[in-house]
Amino acid sequence: MKQDDEKKLSEIEEKLENFSDLLSTLANVNDKKKLLWKDAYHNALEDRDHAHILVTDLLMKIHGNLTNHQTYGTIISKYLERMAKSNDQILKLAELISKEEESNQITSDDIFDEIKG
Repeated sequence: MKQDDEKKLSEIEEKLENFSDLLSTLANVNDKKKLLWKDAYHNALEDRDHAHILVTDLLMKIHGNLTNHQTYGTIISKYLERMAKSNDQILKLAELISKEEESNQITSDDIFDEIKG
């Protein structure tokens, strides 16, 4: 189990590093905004991972046991909702970053206008 925890932590750290690299390419974005986006991404990853662990644990308890299924079914659905919310947060971040990337792009007309001066 400890190796699994270390592996998941390593995966989260790698995803955060890749996300930080992506944020560093956005030149016109405030550093505070980048920090908030990174924190939001980190929290979403951790929430999703924790909910996944809890869902997996409960699935083992309810497998083949109708009584446990009735007892834990509602709880599992709440954990799945948490995972879905985390995914939605990540998608929203992707939209925000995409908008920033689009607003930072320079067109050939911009370059021509700059040269013409």
